[in-house]
Amino acid sequence: MTGVPASAAGGPGAPGTRGAAGTAGTAPAATGPTHPAPAGTRASAPGPSGTGTAGAQAPKTPLGGSKLGAAAVNQASLWNVANLLTMLRLVLVPGFVALMLADGGYDPVWRAWAWAAFAVAMITDIFDGHLARTYNLVTDFGKIADPIADKAIMGAALICLSYLGDLPWWVTGVILGRELGITLLRFLVIRYGVIPASRGGKLKTLTQGVAVGMYVLALTGPLATLRFWVMAVAVALTVVTGADYVRQAIVLRREGLAERKAAAEEAEA
Repeated sequence: MTGVPASAAGGPGAPGTRGAAGTAGTAPAATGPTHPAPAGTRASAPGPSGTGTAGAQAPKTPLGGSKLGAAAVNQASLWNVANLLTMLRLVLVPGFVALMLADGGYDPVWRAWAWAAFAVAMITDIFDGHLARTYNLVTDFGKIADPIADKAIMGAALICLSYLGDLPWWVTGVILGRELGITLLRFLVIRYGVIPASRGGKLKTLTQGVAVGMYVLALTGPLATLRFWVMAVAVALTVVTGADYVRQAIVLRREGLAERKAAAEEAEA
């Protein structure tokens, strides 16, 4: 042993040792005596690549900052286009009622404006769900607010029409009773599975929208007769599809109970 470090002699470091620069196995030649770092400076520390430069180290993000960043992203995701369309439908409900009942509720001009508000609500109902599923914009708010907005605008239209004497109250009762009953039924059987929307249900929604829209307009003559038959078809589809949803709920519950019983017997065995 000569008493001179390998780094001072300019030769390779001993195997398995790390040189002053942080590179394993080798050490660059020193050009002069080693001096202590001036006060107030940070000593060189090996970075992720072993270069030994303190400036190469990435600053650590505070834990609280990462939580705030995630919260900001979640908050921003609420204001997507699908949710905005749903909010628009909710805002249109009181506006539609005001237009529908303006000037006694029988002014054709106000009824035309009310129909425009109803039409916008129905159109946005078609697009917001499609956008949410296509572009992965589904949120908890949308799951809750979307069906509420659908039933709110339809319920407001039916109640206004019955209040003005344009539509029998029993029609409003059948349609709203079916919608509220099926919604409650979905919640009761959700532990066993989800009842999917059927083609008949979608046709029912479309027919109801067309029929109610025709009643909102102050139609006379053959068009007034036509809207009666369109509403009759809507009521029939409402009853038929409602009965089908009840059947699906019974089958879903029965299958769910059978699966639970089989799983319990298998666990005991």
